Amino acid sequence: MFPFKTSFTLDRKISQPLYLQLSNQFIQLIKEQKLPPKTKLPGSRTLAELLNIHRKTVVACYDELLLQGWVESIAKKGTFVHSNLPLLHQTEFSKSNFTSEKQKTGFSFYKSNVFNSVNSLQKEDVIYLNDGVSDQRLTPIEEIARTYRRITTKKNIFNHLGYNSVYGSDKLREVLVNYLNETRGLQTAKENVLITRGSQMGIWLSSQLLLKKEDVIVTGETNYASATTTFKNQQAILKTVMVDENGIVTENIESICKQQQIKAVYVTSHHHHPTTVTLSAERRIHLLNLSKQYNFAIIEDDYDYDFNYNHAPILPLKSHDTNGNVIYIGSVCKTVAPVFRVGYLIASKEFVDEAASRRKIVDRQGDELLELTFADFIKSGDLDRHIRKVMKTYKQRRDLFCDLLSKELSSFFQFEKPKGGMAVWAILNKKYSWKQVAEEAKKHQLEIGNYKRYDVHKINHNAIRIGFASYTEEEIYELIFRFKKTMFAIKE
Repeated sequence: MFPFKTSFTLDRKISQPLYLQLSNQFIQLIKEQKLPPKTKLPGSRTLAELLNIHRKTVVACYDELLLQGWVESIAKKGTFVHSNLPLLHQTEFSKSNFTSEKQKTGFSFYKSNVFNSVNSLQKEDVIYLNDGVSDQRLTPIEEIARTYRRITTKKNIFNHLGYNSVYGSDKLREVLVNYLNETRGLQTAKENVLITRGSQMGIWLSSQLLLKKEDVIVTGETNYASATTTFKNQQAILKTVMVDENGIVTENIESICKQQQIKAVYVTSHHHHPTTVTLSAERRIHLLNLSKQYNFAIIEDDYDYDFNYNHAPILPLKSHDTNGNVIYIGSVCKTVAPVFRVGYLIASKEFVDEAASRRKIVDRQGDELLELTFADFIKSGDLDRHIRKVMKTYKQRRDLFCDLLSKELSSFFQFEKPKGGMAVWAILNKKYSWKQVAEEAKKHQLEIGNYKRYDVHKINHNAIRIGFASYTEEEIYELIFRFKKTMFAIKE
């Protein structure tokens, strides 16, 4: 006889109903063959008495097992484990070796050596370097929350809760058109705008439409690592050209065009990622002329347009594009906070239409309520007010960071004070390596991170990008202090 009385554990303190606890344990016993097919189960009254529960609980349990197909009821005979259940072949189970980290995959799948591993959880007492992100503590969360509440209490809000446009919120597209035309000199219309979940989605969609295996795309020899990874994932051929104090060298791009057909050039024209330099006016015009002459696309990633400390923002390439060669990509993620995944891709209508069709199969649509919120946030002037506020703070942090870096660590690092953006391009003295620095820094609660991503094309510039905007003045002093301890430990 099967020991029904001792084989079940029921807990009245948890929220799961007793009948489901009982049925789930029955299922486990059946799967483990401890209750093989055709085994007769006790009558409802008998089992209720054995387990000290109400008979209706057992009846509900048996009904659940019957509905799921684990048992069968035979008139005038009783309830039996289903006779046609196949044997479930399983590896012997052991709680000691069954964890999410140790469990092996029971099937084959395709892996890529292009992508990096995901980030690990951060510790509170460690300072982590970043490559230039906004300070989330300065996020105007009250203004955004107030706008969100106002949006969600409108009578017609239910019209925005279903499946809507894959292009994004019509209202946000209209607001963005007016805002970008006014502030960045664009001449675009709503039909040219696709709302994305940040700049990276725009880069990915562009690569999907532009690149197939062995198509050629040109980037700087220093480049935004995630963009490079995206292009490599398309199995494209990456041609790299030099980047100097005036940005990507367009004469080198022209030399490549004379030798072979290229499909696209990727640029971060405003503040080159990672070196922070600005593409000169002469090279901007040259690049636009080349794109028309050689019929290639320019993917312009304008990731931090709003942050300039010495002058007004330089208008993007897209503002001068009359031939439809520029795909303009931006977002509010850097400006406000990374959690708000609202970005945009601006291009010709036919390109936007095709990009929308691709986006639809992986991300049916964005968060319409969030998009409506940011439409109002931009239109009301709240975004501009936020930018003016944080600009002052980030400028002060830039000045302090650069002054301390120069004063305390000038023998170790060479850098130019950036005119804009949220990071410094720090070139390490050739006597040392970032591997040395990263290993020693851990001892001083300083995490350098993946320094290799700044040299994706292995030109050995011995530099990394260090963000300053996300640290308070007190945190900057502490960061430089830990950096100084690290470097002097290596020097000794």
